[in-house]
Amino acid sequence: MGEPMLTPIQTSAGELLQLIRSGRANTRADLQRMSGLSRSTVGQRLDLLNQAGWLTHATGASTGGRPCQQIVFDRRHASVIAVDLETRYARAAVLDLGGTILAESTGPLDIGEGPDPVLDRLAGWFPDLIAAAGVDAGRICGIGLSVPGPVEWETGRVIEPPIMPGWDRHPIRERLQRAYADHVGPSMEDGPIPVFVDNDANLMALAEHQANHRDCAAFVLVKVSTGIGAGVVVNGEVYRGIDGGAGDIGHIRLHDRSDVLCLCGSHGCLGAVASGRALAHNLAELGVDAASASDVKRLLSEGHPDALRMAREAGRRAGEVLVTVVSLLNPGVLMIAGELSGAPFMTGVRELLYQRAFPRATANLQVVTSRLGDHAGVIGAAGMVVEILYSSQRADDRLSHLTA
Repeated sequence: MGEPMLTPIQTSAGELLQLIRSGRANTRADLQRMSGLSRSTVGQRLDLLNQAGWLTHATGASTGGRPCQQIVFDRRHASVIAVDLETRYARAAVLDLGGTILAESTGPLDIGEGPDPVLDRLAGWFPDLIAAAGVDAGRICGIGLSVPGPVEWETGRVIEPPIMPGWDRHPIRERLQRAYADHVGPSMEDGPIPVFVDNDANLMALAEHQANHRDCAAFVLVKVSTGIGAGVVVNGEVYRGIDGGAGDIGHIRLHDRSDVLCLCGSHGCLGAVASGRALAHNLAELGVDAASASDVKRLLSEGHPDALRMAREAGRRAGEVLVTVVSLLNPGVLMIAGELSGAPFMTGVRELLYQRAFPRATANLQVVTSRLGDHAGVIGAAGMVVEILYSSQRADDRLSHLTA
């Protein structure tokens, strides 16, 4: 059976754009067939998309005659700024609309200094970054920000983030818009530049799924760094729960470790036992030079025996929680990412997971590590911006302003 035909009265220019972006329709004939619209109506709506500069043409494969001209989304007509904010440093990048990194910068940044100085310092990186990317600042269409805490999706505010002191319910979106205007100037959009904020594990999951696991209907990524969190992608979309709290597995309690106090105020949380922060603390108590998850990563790469032993045990503790996650969601892929995602931690996870999970839950499960590595956060943040700004409804709204 072929692709279902869309209802003509509902097939707007924005919906045609989705057919083009997805690759489901890349010729006028395909668009007519899938939309049910007349040739002239398809032409009118394509004219709107062309006037906005969102489309370009490419030569398709020949079927025996002259090669056909394909209509494709122009990934270079605008650019996105993406920021992956960690606890002690940040990575910022300029990307095209297809997720290709054009320029990037990393630097130390202490999230504990609070939102205003951190966001202003980040925005101060943007002019040089835009120049390095060789793009026009006026063609930046949005900013995506990845943060290590739970995010209320509608407002873009973090809610009670244990490792982001001073950030609770702060108007991050509005503050970063002002900082951008101060350091860079106006954007290509009417009004303040669009800013979107989400949890880091969610955005890493989005990036990894889109890059390498698009066919996986249920995908789980677990980030193990300073803290522990998970991102879940179901049928191609991030599952956030009702208020952004989905995937917060770092605060599931391990009852046999009720002596360990977590930053959230509870005892025995997985993050307090098995995170990079926890391992750094335990290593420091043994006299090892370790103050952060980055230090633990360094020690693991050096083959430090205590770090290796602790990372494997941390993986086993994470595995205890992931047995429930896998049994509940039945994912096709479970990906471990972050600074502790090396062989020792993975070995511990696999030991517990395959030992305790019902075989039906793991029969078709792939347990893998990150493919995008340190770039997953910025690629996911950029992908979030593009998916929102070029969604059917948002595209139609933007077109109405561009062509007014």
